[in-house]
Amino acid sequence: MPGHIGIIGCSYEGAALCYRTICNEGSIYLGRHSHPEVTLHTHPLSEYMKFIEAGDWNGVADLMISSAHKLIKAGARILVCPDNTIHQSYSLVAGEVSVPFLHIAEEVAAEANKNYFRKTLLLGTKFLMEGPVYPEKLNAKHISYEVPEEDKRVQINHIIFNELVYGVIKPESKKYFLDIIEERKLEGCDSVILGCTEIPLIVIPGESQLPVLDSTRILARAALKKAIE
Repeated sequence: MPGHIGIIGCSYEGAALCYRTICNEGSIYLGRHSHPEVTLHTHPLSEYMKFIEAGDWNGVADLMISSAHKLIKAGARILVCPDNTIHQSYSLVAGEVSVPFLHIAEEVAAEANKNYFRKTLLLGTKFLMEGPVYPEKLNAKHISYEVPEEDKRVQINHIIFNELVYGVIKPESKKYFLDIIEERKLEGCDSVILGCTEIPLIVIPGESQLPVLDSTRILARAALKKAIE
């Protein structure tokens, strides 16, 4: 039997996309209507935001550890968190859990390397674009990255927290993302990391001028393969 996957959720849209991907693509490997056992737990996003906005990553870690322990008690043998931003607390959480805990940026960097990408555009919350989650993992694969200018980071963050986390997709917001991607393609980027679990809702691969690295689905697929192993 494949391993039981536990999902540490943060925002519900991203957690739902991760869950759907695991279940939907499970049948590719396991047969019709089959997928590993999956358990999802999430504290309210509002609880996370209190700590994130205060820069209290220990507080974020405590919420993640709480979810992790509940998932392990429910039978999970592999943990994932489909939220890029709160991976800033990953090391604090990994030391407190007894099962493998996949790192989203590590999986994305591995996928980028497999596709020979060498200069990527990183999109996500302002905490993610300005934080340490991706630089170490990308540097380990000798992949350079760029983030948008400060005013664009602010607007992207606004769209994420005021629209995308509620599942709201506005045409003008879609255009905003796609325009940034097109600009960076002209400046030499060869790919774009959708480093927020909700961005895949608004940036569709066929509409993007750059190949997309969909962090949510990449993580879900890595968890699925780990579970099958």
